[in-house]
Amino acid sequence: MDSFNEIWELVQDELKGCVTEVAYNVWLSPLEFVDFKNDKVYLSISDFKKKIIIDKFSHVVSLAFENVLGFPVEIEYVVPNELIKENVSQSITNEYDYTFDNFIIGPSNKFAHAAAFNVATKPGKAYNPLFIYGHSGLGKTHLLTAIMNEIKSHNPNANIIYTSGEHFTNELVYYIGNHNTHDFHEKYRNCDVLLVDDIQFIAKGETTQEEFFHTFNALNSNGSQIVLTSDRPPKEMMILEERLRTRFEMGLIADIQPPTLETRMAIVKKKAEDLNLELNDEVIKFIAENIKKNIRQLEGIVKKIKAYEDVETTKPTVAVAKKAISDIINDNQPLPVTVENIINEVSRTFDVTPADIRSDKRNSNISLARQVAIYVVDQVTGLSLKAIGNEFGNKHHSTIIYALKEIKIKLEKDIALKNTVEEIIKNINDQ
Repeated sequence: MDSFNEIWELVQDELKGCVTEVAYNVWLSPLEFVDFKNDKVYLSISDFKKKIIIDKFSHVVSLAFENVLGFPVEIEYVVPNELIKENVSQSITNEYDYTFDNFIIGPSNKFAHAAAFNVATKPGKAYNPLFIYGHSGLGKTHLLTAIMNEIKSHNPNANIIYTSGEHFTNELVYYIGNHNTHDFHEKYRNCDVLLVDDIQFIAKGETTQEEFFHTFNALNSNGSQIVLTSDRPPKEMMILEERLRTRFEMGLIADIQPPTLETRMAIVKKKAEDLNLELNDEVIKFIAENIKKNIRQLEGIVKKIKAYEDVETTKPTVAVAKKAISDIINDNQPLPVTVENIINEVSRTFDVTPADIRSDKRNSNISLARQVAIYVVDQVTGLSLKAIGNEFGNKHHSTIIYALKEIKIKLEKDIALKNTVEEIIKNINDQ
């Protein structure tokens, strides 16, 4: 294997399959690889997340490494002294070489690519802000990093901040706790380019939304370029303040859809070439036909085949490809729709936890998410009202009837909510 970064990417893919999407996004995705010495892996994480990860997820992380490497390793979680003050961009650029040149263009991403390239060549003048949305693994981070790399290549002195919605929130908490918001304002409100991945995470806190609102206004007044990515369009960020939603929509919105078969084949072929791996057309097509929605998974499969070749001197065949993807797809048929992945999809859309959806909490956003989840379960699974109630904290069937009645009334009156629910059902059926 060329570098430990490739192993780390495979470990991340393993982790995504072991926990819920919410758990991965909140707790495991912030982990960063630091070093690997004498069968010990060093991973960095913020101090306030370290204890939770050790208590609840350490066994999952250890197992993921063992599955990828083939042998157990010791893992140490470290908290760098200045971790909270560092830009996310540094770790991203060290780990990935994402440029416009190695972005595979297809019908599903052509518009987003063109918009991103225009922004990179004319920052602050083309589209401001540029808002790119699409499901995980379709290339949003690639485009965001490509913008940064392109601007730096022409203007090395440009003050570019690349961060994530979660990191922005955590950093704000840090500065507030240290009574030093002035430095936070100086950092974010005076940059030339602000690139924020997964902006949907800022919707979770009123203080964070307030801060980002003022940051956005300051940068926009200065003519600084703003680029945001999200897993959904602004209109579907249900708890986002209206004043922020309108600002996100004032520039250009571009979506990225799952790639076509031809694009997926091109991605597999390009990744194989990058790794000096020879794959015949039959193997390339087999991979592309079985991994349909996630570019990271396509790349991860190629890397795993490369690992088989390096470690086991195994010639890449369809059988080897099938083995490589056996932990991602089911050989017989797609996994059946379950209440669990419905609740996870709703929690992702409405920015609440699955536990909140199953609870008795009556906050307006949680109640709405719960009603939507009940409605989707009723529409998709065919469970009885009593069985649905059991899935939502053993609620009486009369409670389920009331929830269904309420959400149907809301769907008739709210077109945006109706579209959101239809998209959730589509995503569930496509899984």
